[in-house]
Amino acid sequence: MKPIISLGNQSFEKLRENHSFYVDKTALIQEWWENQDDVTLVTRPRRFGKTLNLNMMDCFFSNQYAGRGDLFEGLSVWEQEKYRQLQGTYPVISLSFASIKESNYANARRKICQLLSDAYTAHNFLLAGDTLSPSEKDTFRRKTIDMDDVDATLALHQLSLYLSRYHGKKVIILLDEYDTPLQEAYVGGYWEQIVQFIRSLFNATFKTNPYLERALLTGITRVSKESIFSDLNNLTVVTTTSEKYCTRFGFTEKEVFDALEAFGMPEEKAQVKAWYDGFTFGSQRDIYNPWSITGFLEERLYKPYWANTSSNSLVSHLIRQGRPDVKMTMEDLLDGRTLTTEIDEEVVFDQLQGDRDAIWSLLLASGYLRVEGQRFDQETGIWTYTLKLTNREVAVMFRRMIKGWFAGGDVPYNEFLKALLMGDLKAMNRYMNQVALETFSSFDSGRKPSDKTNPERFYHGFVLGLMAEFIGRYRITSNRESGFGRYDVMLEPLKDGDPAFVLEFKVHDPEDEASLADTVQAALEQIEEKAYDTGLTARGISRDRIHHYGFAFEGKKVLIG
Repeated sequence: MKPIISLGNQSFEKLRENHSFYVDKTALIQEWWENQDDVTLVTRPRRFGKTLNLNMMDCFFSNQYAGRGDLFEGLSVWEQEKYRQLQGTYPVISLSFASIKESNYANARRKICQLLSDAYTAHNFLLAGDTLSPSEKDTFRRKTIDMDDVDATLALHQLSLYLSRYHGKKVIILLDEYDTPLQEAYVGGYWEQIVQFIRSLFNATFKTNPYLERALLTGITRVSKESIFSDLNNLTVVTTTSEKYCTRFGFTEKEVFDALEAFGMPEEKAQVKAWYDGFTFGSQRDIYNPWSITGFLEERLYKPYWANTSSNSLVSHLIRQGRPDVKMTMEDLLDGRTLTTEIDEEVVFDQLQGDRDAIWSLLLASGYLRVEGQRFDQETGIWTYTLKLTNREVAVMFRRMIKGWFAGGDVPYNEFLKALLMGDLKAMNRYMNQVALETFSSFDSGRKPSDKTNPERFYHGFVLGLMAEFIGRYRITSNRESGFGRYDVMLEPLKDGDPAFVLEFKVHDPEDEASLADTVQAALEQIEEKAYDTGLTARGISRDRIHHYGFAFEGKKVLIG
């Protein structure tokens, strides 16, 4: 009989007690313990089993689970006697920052304080007896949601002291999704405030804590050491390019194919691989996202399970407001092409807008890109990676995300596209002005939106929108050579009979053109003079099927002709 899929269940105890579907990852326990690293940070994309693995570690090490060896019977860690003796023998503090997704610093700090307070509440038994002195009991009682910064940042350090004294053993600390509040702070605009608070908390907890046996942190990104891990010399960082723990998070291809056999779907292996394969950790290729695989095993439908689990707000923010070259690279990636770039796995959020390569480092760490190849330059010491969208699921996610930029009742984007296909110039002008009015500011990352830079950012976002909407009907490219120059946007039909389009965007310059109409005319003349049709006619598209449009911008006003 096939096991039961328990979707979204991140409780190791419940999965094992209910005999639910579970892929054995307990080798992580042995590998982590024998590495003997003081503080370990493992970064993996979201929904890659980080939370379940940390819960498994809690169930294994925590003395709250003493005598619960039944949870591990039949799993790899239980094969050795020394690990059977180790189970349930340590005080463990386990926390998760997964829920810290606030729009301002005050709420984020308050939520963190609540989590710290909850950790104290879980150990209220320390207030009984004489393990704590009267002053320590007062300190213990101050750990509430309203505690000040000193009490908050020392909270885990002091709780480690109390627990180690009570149990006679140093503590293990498990922290899941440590970087969630940091990513939200970047988007919300309170990065510097949250960094100062978390840096103090982490230094007291992981750097100057003599009561700490070991700690394991997980997250999506490796945030720069200077941000929150300053002077943390005992920190071991395991990123997606590291060999350590390369098969401990996510499913290997063998594990996926074994599951398909167990669920009576061996014929689906090729399709499952096309949709969900593509992740690489260290030198281990063909890693699959557990969330997607368990979703498919349950529903037996091909769809973006993993990509639908988050709003992807940071990624959307960075691409939408990114420079034109960022959007152009996304055009290439969505068209199945690759990107070659330097990668710095230490994400510095302050550099995400200014460093042209930082966004690709983030997308690689987040699982949206996969490594196709890599090269190390001996002279510069720089790694260069060739990257591609991870798989079909990720491509679908990006198209949906881009469509969301133009969604909403006030953005008549679909109406504009219909007018474009029908050749209704009057409707095109009406709808495009509404689209521009509603979306221009969201495509400009500057503090003072520029009339000159805004249209360029907008039109590359507009191209991505075309690619998302016209998938399977048009091949859409921008800023490519054709004839004697580079056109702005070209829509090449993939079906016989459909029209082709060449679009040229120009910002109105009063010194060169008296009116927007003159700017439109200049754009149309450029299409003709530069022979932008050449690429289309070379592919057998007759000139009578090719439509030219000039877009003239003046602020948020647009004229199409």
